[in-house]
Amino acid sequence: MDPIRVLFVCTGNICRSPLAEGLLQRLIEDAGLDERFEVDSAGTTSFHVGEPPHRGVARLARAHGVHLDGRARQVTSGDELEDYDWIIGMTPEHVERLQWMNPDAQDRIRLLLDFADGADRDEMGVHDPYYDDDFQRTYDQVESGCRGLLDFLRQEHAVDAA
Repeated sequence: MDPIRVLFVCTGNICRSPLAEGLLQRLIEDAGLDERFEVDSAGTTSFHVGEPPHRGVARLARAHGVHLDGRARQVTSGDELEDYDWIIGMTPEHVERLQWMNPDAQDRIRLLLDFADGADRDEMGVHDPYYDDDFQRTYDQVESGCRGLLDFLRQEHAVDAA
């Protein structure tokens, strides 16, 4: 059975989307579902291509047992989006950009916080800690969204632990 492929997208791919990638991967591993999913992340811009995750995000992730090992990359075409079953934007602007890049993927492009608990939902999307260092707020939103997303994916794809 082919793995369910999930792509998280933010602006520069150094804060929110790599954190979401790492958090969802940890939740998948904790659930014993490693073989059923592939998780990746990218940015809408080339600002940070090749850079590791932001040190503040990396520090907080480590403190929570989340491993971040990727380097920033940019989503470069709508065709690339065809490789993913689910494309998850961090803000409504990311979702709009992704929908513009691949109009045929509308039903597979979602906002992460649509899956979050009520307290963590924010119509502006996941908080960007790049400008104010509020990494904990971002972590809390991403964790809530990833937990809800995994529940959704398990139900949508009838995925149970092995």
